[in-house]
Parts: sequence; C-alpha cells; structure tokens
Amino acid sequence: MKIAIVHDWLVTYAGAERVLASLIKIWPEADLFSVIDFLSDQDRAQLGGKVATTTFIQRLPKARTKYQRYLPLMPMAIEQLDLSGYDLIISSSHAVAKGVLCGPDQLHVSYVHSPIRYAWDLQHQYLKEANMNSGLKGKVARMILHYMRMWDQRTAAGVDDFIANSHFIGARITKSYRRESTVIYPPVDTRGFSIQEDKKDYYFTASRMVPYKRMPMIIEAFAAMPDKRLVVVGDGPEMQKAKAVAANAPNVTLLGYQPFAVLQEHMRNAKAFVFAAEEDFGISPVEAQACGTPVIAFGKGGVLETVCGLDHPQPTGVFYQEQSAASLIEAVKTFETSGGRITAQACRANAERFSEARFEQEMRQFVELRLSASRQARQPAHYRTAQAAPSLVAPSLAPPGLVTSDLTARVVPIKSV
Repeated sequence: MKIAIVHDWLVTYAGAERVLASLIKIWPEADLFSVIDFLSDQDRAQLGGKVATTTFIQRLPKARTKYQRYLPLMPMAIEQLDLSGYDLIISSSHAVAKGVLCGPDQLHVSYVHSPIRYAWDLQHQYLKEANMNSGLKGKVARMILHYMRMWDQRTAAGVDDFIANSHFIGARITKSYRRESTVIYPPVDTRGFSIQEDKKDYYFTASRMVPYKRMPMIIEAFAAMPDKRLVVVGDGPEMQKAKAVAANAPNVTLLGYQPFAVLQEHMRNAKAFVFAAEEDFGISPVEAQACGTPVIAFGKGGVLETVCGLDHPQPTGVFYQEQSAASLIEAVKTFETSGGRITAQACRANAERFSEARFEQEMRQFVELRLSASRQARQPAHYRTAQAAPSLVAPSLAPPGLVTSDLTARVVPIKSV
C-alpha cells in the first residue's frame, strides 16, 4: 500500500509539525508532500530526515520568508500535486493541505488543526491586527479571503474522514464544512517534562510574541500586582510593546528567546503557568501540567479540554473569562486563595491524557478501521460480509464528567459530544 502525507508548509518546527512527526513515525514508509519545504537540518531530523515534494511556490522569489504572500496561489499549487498513485492520503491541514485532488479508490483522512482561521470566523480579527481592515488593501484582502472560503468549503467534499484536534475545532469543522469529525488530541511530549512538586515564588509564561497570544496584556496585569513576580520567555513582533509595558514593572523579567532547557526549568519551578490565547488546542498548558505546574488560562478554546477548572474533582488550573488585565488579576487572586486544591500529581495525570503514545495508537487504529471499511465498501455487493460497525468512543478523551464504556477504539465522534 502506498501512503502520502500532505502538510501545508514546512518552514519551522512548531505544533502542527509535531503532529506531522508523529504521523511519519506511524507510517515511516509514507512519501511527504508540502507547498514549500525550507526546514533546517535540525528541524528535519524531527521528521526522520524526510524531504517533501513541493509545488511551484517553492521556486518563487522570497518564498522562504514571505510565503504568506503567496496564499492566493496555494489552492492551485496544492491541486498540482499528483497523488494518483497512492492508496492512502493523510493530510495535516490548517490551510490548504486538505485540498489535494484524490479519486474514489483512494482514502483521504484529514487531520485538521483548524479550518483556515483567517478566512472564516477570525477574518475580522486578523485583518484588524494586520492593519488591513480598511482602504484598498482591506478590500483586496477581503476578496481573496472570500475566494479562499469558497475553495475551502468545496474541497471538504474530497475528504473521506475529518479528524479534529479538539472538540473546539470539531465545532468549527461542523460550522464551516457541515461535516462530522472525530476528535483525536494532538501529541504532547509529556516524557520530555518531569514533575516538580516544590515550586518557587514566581509565575511564568512563554509564547511567541504575536498579537493573538496577548503577551503584553499578561505583563500589564502583573505590572499592576507589584508583589507578584512574572518571568516571560519568548520573542516576536510584539516584543517592543511588551518591553514598553514592562519598563516600569521591576517584578516582570523579560528573558526573550531561550533554549528549551531554560524554558523547561522555569516551567517546572513556577507556581503557575499563565496563558492568554484562544487556541485551537494549546500545547504549552499541557506541557506545564506535565511538570506538575497549575495553569491560569483564558477560558475559551481548546484549553477548556486540556485544563480542569476549580469545579472539577481534581482541578489543574483556574480560568478567567475575558482577555483583559482586570480579568487576569482576578484569576490570580482566585488562584492565590483556592490554588491549594491543585496538586502536582493531578496536573501530571491530566497531561498524560495527551501523550505521544496515545496519539499514535488512536491514529493508527482509526486509519486501519477506515481502510478496512473502505475496502469492504469497494467490494461487489455479493462479496460483502455483514459486519457490525465498530464503535468509536474514547473513554480516556471524554470531557470531565462524561462516562463512556471501555471500548477498543479510542476516538470520539464530535456529534456524540
């Protein structure tokens, strides 16, 4: 059986690429395809040294650093990849990867990190943050995104099965494509983090300094709490804004970019990890819990599935309801008074629900079941054997409070949630 794995673009090793690395680990014989591939040798080693077959965008000027500018060309580019010789196609998609062309005798399973965020419900937010919400540039951007939405919805028909990386994204898939999806949480390297029970007296946050991460807002909140220390790791376009906010806050330490070992040490020793983004899943809060570190998070998005609030029998964090300094300050106060109920052991146990081994088992099992079903469906009617449809329920991934039976397959139909 020939297998193809399709990824949007390969320029760095981040959350989506961790999923890709696990997919390659499950199917090492698969061929890799992508719009562009400019990975460093160090990052490529995480993918087993695989080099992707790319599109014409790879050869366009400044494709390495300005590839986002070629977004209008990506639908056409991804459709030029010839996958006609493959039996199984697995796409890892947050943009265009799911749009590859495939035939009725091929099985296409798409692992969706999100429908194209900036083309659907987050369009207005992205245009505002990019200063393109008015003028000629704004009009052109809206035309392009309108086209992207139509293309994105049309190409959903070419996917046989959707896998969402969270129930939050499963709801987006339903809204955007009117398709059901199965939730399989992405892999988190929990083995790379060890539990630390004795904490030091500081809070910690780490992220890329981009607008939706709201890092300056976190700093603003702690600047208003001079008796509470905050350590910040990360760099990016909003770094100068973060420095400006922290200028008069001696209790805030900006470390900029740091190697993994430094980040890990701060995460292990912090009394709590602070998170302000609305993420599709959010790996950092899970990594913090793997260290036995509680999480103080904005209560929207995937984090509601990865962190157990104070209303849970085994809480691992505190939620706040608005992306504002005032709301975060109240959450820190709640943590200071009620955080004693949160234990390092509960945090670690919750993080283990998202391990790499669990992801690989569930993905392999799901794809094998679908391959078996598709082969059965392609047989002439008089050769088919009556088989009970396998149940796809994941006890280990059920939301807190949801009781499920201990069945073999461990994936959750979004419709059943």
